[in-house]
Amino acid sequence: MSTRRRPPLAILPVAVAVIQLAGTGAVAAHQGRSLPPAAFLLLLAGPALLLLRRRAPSPMAAGAAAIALAYLAAGFPFGPFLLSLLAALVIAVVSGARWWAWGAAIVFGVGAWLLAAQHAEQRIYLLLAWLAVLLLIGELARAGRNRREDRRKAEAERQRHERDEERLVLARDIHDVVAHSLSMINVQASVALHLAQKDPDPDQLIEALGNIKSGSSHALAEVREVLSVLRHDAPRIPSQRIAQLPELVSGVSSGELSVKYEAPDLLPGWLDERVENTIYRAVQESLTNIVRHAHATRAVITFAADHTQAEVTIADDGIGMAAAGEGNGLRGLRERVQQLGGTVSLGPANLPGAARPGTAIIVRIPAPQETL
Repeated sequence: MSTRRRPPLAILPVAVAVIQLAGTGAVAAHQGRSLPPAAFLLLLAGPALLLLRRRAPSPMAAGAAAIALAYLAAGFPFGPFLLSLLAALVIAVVSGARWWAWGAAIVFGVGAWLLAAQHAEQRIYLLLAWLAVLLLIGELARAGRNRREDRRKAEAERQRHERDEERLVLARDIHDVVAHSLSMINVQASVALHLAQKDPDPDQLIEALGNIKSGSSHALAEVREVLSVLRHDAPRIPSQRIAQLPELVSGVSSGELSVKYEAPDLLPGWLDERVENTIYRAVQESLTNIVRHAHATRAVITFAADHTQAEVTIADDGIGMAAAGEGNGLRGLRERVQQLGGTVSLGPANLPGAARPGTAIIVRIPAPQETL
């Protein structure tokens, strides 16, 4: 990353010193006067203080005011001797040392006003007016700088929030894909192992091994799709849709677990890809938990959607939630659904004919307000 280099520190003091010496010397020559050594020292001391503008803008402003007032009190020739003071005050205001700048300006203004009244020097009043104008310009520059800094911070915060959201989405997708796929592979591997040990039927064993192969291939494809997002060469929203639920259900169904699902006849138009993907992930996570924890023999998936909301219920006849807490999968599911304004609720399933209460997960996602 390239960094913006600031100009050398001595450029501004040297430029101000040249202008003050040349301009004041020209005015003095026009008046038939010469600059004494003390005037040269004061005309150089003011610009020298500008070397402190990055590290100590407050003392810089106070010192520049004292030097300018001393020059004015000594009665040296007029000219651009106030340039270093004006530059110091503006820099102090922009740098945030505004009270030092205004305090130094007030002290200089009072002293210059008294000198003007004592020597009847009208030009001092004009200098004081310019001093006030430049201080106001410095205030405007400071306000603009603060606004730019606020915008920069807000943009950095927005980008950080977007990165966090992307990482969270990817973490949920990877969890859903890996947890579900490994669970299905584990089930099929258990079936294959059982067949190999207890019932050496080659046809059934080949079928179980084929299911393992197809399940692992499908898992690998999904993992590649998620990882492609990290390379920024794929859409941010995965492509899992409601139409793919029958394939998901068939991959979970086995001799030990029967899963029933009836696809809806017609989907309302407000169901976009994001909503469909969330519903798919809800069913996927629920089936994964059933396979891994529920010890169920039967699961029923009910899906309904109209112009007001979409609702999917995944019920089983397993051992129920008991004292088990929510894991990362269910927590990620809640986060997905809540981002769409929906809710996730858990309770007993009580399927007809079931010996155990089981668990039912109900996901509700409301239609956007503009579609109602």
